[in-house]
Amino acid sequence: GQQVSRELCEQTQAVTSYTNKGTQVTVEIHPKDTTPQLFKKLSFGKGPRRLPSLRGQDNKGFQRTEVPRPPGGEDLHAYPWDKSSLKSMPVDLQQFEKLDAYALKVNVKNSVEELVKALLKQARTDLEKVRAIWMWICHHIEYDVVGYHNKSQLSSKPIDVLQTGKSICEGYAGLFEQMCSIAGIQCMKLSGYSKGYGYKMGQTFTGDSDHAWNAVYLDGRWHLLDSTWGSGAVDDSFTKFTFRYNEFYFLTHPALFINNHFPDNSNWQLLKPTLTLKDFENNMLHNSNFYMLGLLTAHPETAVIQTVNGKASVSVDCRSATLFTFKLKGTDEHGLMTLKKHGMKLDIYPQKTGSHKLQIFAKPSKASEEVYNCVLEYVVECKSVDKAMRFPKDLHQPVGPSWFTELQGFLRPSHPDPIIHTNDGRCSVTFTLGKDRSILASLHSDNSGLTEDMRRRHIMQIHRGNQIELKIHLPHAGNFVLKIYTKKKSDPGNYDYIFNYLITCLNTEVKWPAFPQSYSKWAEDYEILEPLSGLLPANRNIQFKLKMHGIAKVVVQAENTYPLTQSRGYWEGTCNTSGCREVFVMVHENANHSFYSHVLKYEVETQ
Repeated sequence: GQQVSRELCEQTQAVTSYTNKGTQVTVEIHPKDTTPQLFKKLSFGKGPRRLPSLRGQDNKGFQRTEVPRPPGGEDLHAYPWDKSSLKSMPVDLQQFEKLDAYALKVNVKNSVEELVKALLKQARTDLEKVRAIWMWICHHIEYDVVGYHNKSQLSSKPIDVLQTGKSICEGYAGLFEQMCSIAGIQCMKLSGYSKGYGYKMGQTFTGDSDHAWNAVYLDGRWHLLDSTWGSGAVDDSFTKFTFRYNEFYFLTHPALFINNHFPDNSNWQLLKPTLTLKDFENNMLHNSNFYMLGLLTAHPETAVIQTVNGKASVSVDCRSATLFTFKLKGTDEHGLMTLKKHGMKLDIYPQKTGSHKLQIFAKPSKASEEVYNCVLEYVVECKSVDKAMRFPKDLHQPVGPSWFTELQGFLRPSHPDPIIHTNDGRCSVTFTLGKDRSILASLHSDNSGLTEDMRRRHIMQIHRGNQIELKIHLPHAGNFVLKIYTKKKSDPGNYDYIFNYLITCLNTEVKWPAFPQSYSKWAEDYEILEPLSGLLPANRNIQFKLKMHGIAKVVVQAENTYPLTQSRGYWEGTCNTSGCREVFVMVHENANHSFYSHVLKYEVETQ
């Protein structure tokens, strides 16, 4: 939603302005290619000093200020970006708070000189002067969407821009240049190509330049800014402009500015080495959200990604914990995203050939609101589809454990990767659990039609101190989602979803029954050693071994009743399954009780 002007920028020939301290004449000569080769500034001061003569005559009181120079070695920044600062010079935004607030309130429309005079009342340094001018323009000049479509009605003269309060980029940059000139600050209007409104990924740039912005000279160096993009954005249909201030485009680091601004004259990239137009066209477009959220780099660095054997991968590095989501053709079904301490990794498996738009969204982990900002866009070109990587619909992004699950109390996971492969259909996942945590886990697949109850019964929880083990027995081969929920034990409320794993099994022989059903009296730290299967064979002697404590008596109820005996913390014994459809394990909680509580239930196979 950034807007550009499709106008060829006119060159400024001369600007004359008057100040209350006598007359100041500024002569700016910009050759047609906007290379700032010559710049003279004459000031008719009333100073007592005798200065060197101009043109050989001894003119009393003539003062000559330094001639602005074209960009040279001292202005250049290394490319690629060194990940240090978003700005090209140290700027403390907190120190600008008063000045910013003052600049926003200034309301002068009769002349550019009067406006500058009012703004400079609170600005002492050159940086403060530039800041005041920048803030005023970004909050008072709106992008002229009507004028953009109808150029004949449009004037980009600074006074017209000021009085109508609207313009296209050409007018923003021209007004900025004139205001700086009046304030005694060297400023250039630059033109070139931009990746703004209407930009299509991977497109080429030909013909006239389409955008204008500025360079200002501060602290002995040239710096870049774009007040058009600092002011706000247009909607997708290019019919409505919204003021939305964007700090990013004020004194942007040149290695970041080049991301979407390519000047006609490559010296104004202020980069070493300079980029070619081809580089600019191929490079990934990172919008300002990308950098403002503390993201550093993204791989690949090209806008178009080809799949290899049906897979494409993207990764992002960032400074601090950041949450990500993605959309491939509007859905997040065909990928596997994992959060890393400093970023994320995403593997995409499109399930159709052709070109697909991939968008990546991010938000700071501390952000309270649910709003994710789009930070990257790619085009994924898929030549072949990997059908084996069709994920269950229930798979939630991101997948697998991360710093986020650690914050929720899941520490030291046995499986740090998002996918768990099992050959025999069994696996076991362990964590160290934070204090006071109660866990719920369920198993989901697209084609097993598991009931809510059976989704849980293919997982058995075993607690040993602060360790939890989830034993999983898959009902059949295929791709499954293991979803993990938690709540505080002390909370009466619902469980919160935390994360999930993808479990894959290719072995078609696999067919595990569910674990036995447990009742509320089955304590969290009890453990079944055998039988683990919830479905017992008919007419057999079955060995039982259970780890339970604090109980007086345990019996197994089949056709007959079989007591278990306690030895070394385990209750053991056998029962026979003939003549019954169900088997229950029951306990006496203390010797004085006459009644039993059910703790486990097994089914018996029909003959």
